[in-house]
Amino acid sequence: MANNSPFKTTEQRQRFSRKTLNIIIITVSIMIVLFYNMPGAKIPDSFTNNDTKLTEEVLAQPNDKELTEADTQQQTKAKPFSPEDHLSSLALIAQATPKSHNIDIQSWNTTKGAQVLFVEAPEVPMLDVRLVFNAGGARDPKTLPGLALLTNGMITEGSKTHNVDEIAAHFESLGAVLDNGSYRDMATISLRTLSEKNLRQKALDVFYGIISTPTFPEDSFQRLLKQLTLGLKHEKQNPKQLVSRQFYQSLYPEHPYGHRIQGTDDSLKNITLSNLKKFYSKYYVSSNMVIAITGNIQRSEAKNIANSIDNALKQGNPAPRLPTPTALANKQDHFIEFPSSQSHVLMGTLGIKRGDDHWYALVLGNEILGGGGFGSRLTKTIRQDKGLVYSVYSYFSPMAVNGPFMMGLQTKNASRQEASELMLNILNDFASQGPTEKELTEAKQHLLGNFPLNIASNSRIVDYLGLIGFYHLPLDYLETYPKKLEKVSIADIKNAFEKTLNRKALITVALGQKDITEEKAR
Repeated sequence: MANNSPFKTTEQRQRFSRKTLNIIIITVSIMIVLFYNMPGAKIPDSFTNNDTKLTEEVLAQPNDKELTEADTQQQTKAKPFSPEDHLSSLALIAQATPKSHNIDIQSWNTTKGAQVLFVEAPEVPMLDVRLVFNAGGARDPKTLPGLALLTNGMITEGSKTHNVDEIAAHFESLGAVLDNGSYRDMATISLRTLSEKNLRQKALDVFYGIISTPTFPEDSFQRLLKQLTLGLKHEKQNPKQLVSRQFYQSLYPEHPYGHRIQGTDDSLKNITLSNLKKFYSKYYVSSNMVIAITGNIQRSEAKNIANSIDNALKQGNPAPRLPTPTALANKQDHFIEFPSSQSHVLMGTLGIKRGDDHWYALVLGNEILGGGGFGSRLTKTIRQDKGLVYSVYSYFSPMAVNGPFMMGLQTKNASRQEASELMLNILNDFASQGPTEKELTEAKQHLLGNFPLNIASNSRIVDYLGLIGFYHLPLDYLETYPKKLEKVSIADIKNAFEKTLNRKALITVALGQKDITEEKAR
């Protein structure tokens, strides 16, 4: 059982026979050869600029990316899987990725109101089921930040029929993986298993019990509380987290996005098991859920799975829409004194929500501005030409309501002011003048070339299905995404940046040594 939350599961020892090890080596070798012989195959410089960020901030620091959120520290533990038990020949390896990028998304609603999105993928003998609940950190009570995260983490700690160790052993014996995560907008619980009928049914039966009858054991609760409390202590020594926390609090001072979704010293002392059970009962219900399914099954089988999930949960009510964040009136400058020879700077403002018409122009524009790695303007100018920073980037994080736009850099203290001013100047020039034709062409080639790779696995497809359902995107989103990118013009990018970003009300958070006069003199 893998747990995609900040909470570590029981350590599992993996023992591989020589035969198993040889199969793994051969498998990896074949995949490497296949990858490097794909037309246009290229390792992306950054995963923040295109649509590989699938959930909210899937919403993250660009170099510490997560699928899904900036402040959430995720630890995934792979469970042992024996290829010799289930892979009869290497011919199966050649089917590891879909041969076509035409994704036929089928959708329907369950009796209790859950939306189901299904893609049949017979090329791989796997089944992926992902439940997406409108139960992220934005649903925390104002006085109890961290409640959503703790609730999600506790759901997989035991059911009425299995304790946490039995759950782990069961999925391990089937070569299946249980996964969960909590972010600002959403919370997820996922299952990946082999699609062979007997094996998948054994995995699904336990999965149904986990999602519908969590027991919230006291010992697990205390363990997770300790882990979050320890995380708070570590955060005080982590420059990136300190800067990010200040930025979100400043950008969303009265909005649910602004609180620390991992909790605070006070909230972690006050959260009780009763709070978790009430949160679960309110938000982990059918009418507040999207069911994403993909794999080697037919629609009728997907319907049976969706109905079983629907029957296992209460109907409940969908969560209300989040309030629209208040636009900033003036610019803000914040400084965090920190005993370090390096400075971290985060600059930004409100961006867009998911589904905004400007999204495609902003994706391409940001690729050119700061999301395209070494090919972006920020990197070329501030890092390569001026040599002022160790890293620099920019990205948009669309969410259910307006997410942030961020630019960030890391530099030595003496270069902090110069680098920050240059970063702002580059943004202003780009927003007012737009990219060159050459920059636009290269950005399109890069994003369009990488997009097929982003939907070349079942795990990526099921993530996209959850995203499409949760944010109410059109079912043809994956089909039209490349086409809409291709149509973006220079004028579209200029218009999108001008209308989206209030550059007169930027928040700047800097961290480092305040007095840098002595360092400049050296």
